[in-house]
Amino acid sequence: MSAPDALVTVVGLDAAGAPPHPALASALAGAGLLVGAARHLAAVPVPADAETVVLGPLAPALRRLVDAVAAGVPAVVLASGDPGLFGIVRRLRVVGLPLRVVPAVSSVAAAFARAGLSWDGAAVVTAHGRDLRPALNACRALPLVAVLTAPGAGAAEVGAALVGWPRRLLVAEHLGTDTERVREVTPEQAAEAAWSDPHVLLSIAVPADPVLDMPTSDPVGAGALRVDNQPAAAPAGGWALPEDRYAHRDSMITKSEVRALVVARLRPRLGRLVWDIGAGSGSVGIECASLGAAVLAVERDPGSAATIRHNAAAHAVDVRIVVGRAPAVLDGLPEPDAVFVGGGGVDVLTAVLARRPGRIVLTLAALDRVAPAVGLLRAAGYTVEGSQLSAARLADLPGGSIRLAATNPVVVLTGERP
Repeated sequence: MSAPDALVTVVGLDAAGAPPHPALASALAGAGLLVGAARHLAAVPVPADAETVVLGPLAPALRRLVDAVAAGVPAVVLASGDPGLFGIVRRLRVVGLPLRVVPAVSSVAAAFARAGLSWDGAAVVTAHGRDLRPALNACRALPLVAVLTAPGAGAAEVGAALVGWPRRLLVAEHLGTDTERVREVTPEQAAEAAWSDPHVLLSIAVPADPVLDMPTSDPVGAGALRVDNQPAAAPAGGWALPEDRYAHRDSMITKSEVRALVVARLRPRLGRLVWDIGAGSGSVGIECASLGAAVLAVERDPGSAATIRHNAAAHAVDVRIVVGRAPAVLDGLPEPDAVFVGGGGVDVLTAVLARRPGRIVLTLAALDRVAPAVGLLRAAGYTVEGSQLSAARLADLPGGSIRLAATNPVVVLTGERP
């Protein structure tokens, strides 16, 4: 059914506080049913002969709308801002209702406007009615993220989870109302404060000073945004890059052929957190970060940690580095979705298994370590796959001839939790 024939008109009320769209008046004049939150119904002139449904649980309202459409009764649904942005439009479409949508300024657009920031490169995620962890990991991975919050999944919870990441948070409460308030806080401050619902949170990366390797006081803090208008897209330059694209020492780097399989097995994407233990040059974690994942690189050697920082900056990704010896340093780190164990022994794998990530990937050069690792994974309930990778690379010989130069074979084990 085309929009002019639609019997359900969804109207957004402006999060910036502007008057309603002129289409609302005509929609209300012919409506026999109005659906919306109490605050929205109180903000519009309700026709005397129209029935109203105050939104709480959505299912009863959906049933009433379906009945109204079946009876030929025009209906109006009131929503906040742009109801097509993580809003009620999706649920209305699922039940097959014919819609006309009249959007207003979304709470996300209003929050960025209040902050004086552009947001064409931002990611927008929601914690409303779903697991908070993907939203947290988006904030950990990307330089500019807007989070639509919910009670129990708001600025306090996000702030507590972002401690250790260089972020500043802008929290916009009650946008478009007389009690509107926008505050900038650190993650620690956000975790300790009380916040009013509803609110929108903006997570903004604090760029590091290339000389001091410390957060700068850049008042915008969003200078590292990608320029391809895809904040979590695959990197234009690809992945499994040659080793010479990374600074490393003493060949302490996962070879590109091995890295290709390891990254594929880790399945990095936006919303997931990957641990890279024994990170060395950081190449595996950096490539996971370039594919949208949040990454924690664990490295015991301070010199290698500095190399990881250099490489992450060179590839324009955000990797949090934890310097210390595993497994002790793993205590207190946020729960991972996938873990790469590139260094460490049985005790490290045992500690990782205790955290129950969905996937664990190991690289082993010594064959005598393979059977114990497989045994530990299976004993913990993981299904295990393994491959030995032996690559031979083209190498030039004097006189223009070419030979194959073998690299050291590596066993790659993947454990997946059912």
